[in-house]
Amino acid sequence: MTYDLFIGDKAFSSWSLRGWLMLERFGLPYRAHLLGLYSGQLPLDLLPLAPARSVPVLKCADGALLTDSLAIAEELATRHPDLGYWPAAPLARARARSMVAEMHAGFGALRQACPMQLFHQWVGYEPSESVQADLERVETLVALARAHTVDGPWLFGAYSLADVFYAPLMARFAGYGLPASPELARYRDLTLADPAFCAWRADGIARRYDPFPYPQPLPTAPWPDPMA
Repeated sequence: MTYDLFIGDKAFSSWSLRGWLMLERFGLPYRAHLLGLYSGQLPLDLLPLAPARSVPVLKCADGALLTDSLAIAEELATRHPDLGYWPAAPLARARARSMVAEMHAGFGALRQACPMQLFHQWVGYEPSESVQADLERVETLVALARAHTVDGPWLFGAYSLADVFYAPLMARFAGYGLPASPELARYRDLTLADPAFCAWRADGIARRYDPFPYPQPLPTAPWPDPMA
């Protein structure tokens, strides 16, 4: 079964990154189709994928159409229960599902203030009180995930959907130089060094944008090297 995944611009579309990691990171066959997220063509591109209104969209070989990243995650986990999309242990699985749901529905202040961009790091960004509250919540969730994890480096040991959903968030930490505890910084660098994430970013920054989406009145520095 080969899936068809419809995505937006890789350098900016955090939801598309999630959809892509769900396939790429778990070894499923797929074809990726880039839609015109920043060209003004997205509504036209989505017409054959109705009722989809945004990206990512996943089309299955049997014709099923998934139009939301959380729906895609749950459908893939159901169709491929042997791939370990969720942690196997019940308590870890419950915590992972809660973290994914909160990421899917929350962190509005952080999302609005710090849109994902993979080109560089903004220097001197100062989080507002509402953004700082979101950052503190991230610290709490990552600490809870790692508190009882001893069998691997990811949030719940082995790579899971929790890591898929938090990958764009770690990109925001990098792109805006957001403060992070040692534990969170370790997880951020692990995410940034992941070969799948690196491949996605390389494709994304190969395209140039003028004007640059989501500008900031700040100087820039090179994208941080997680291996430094």
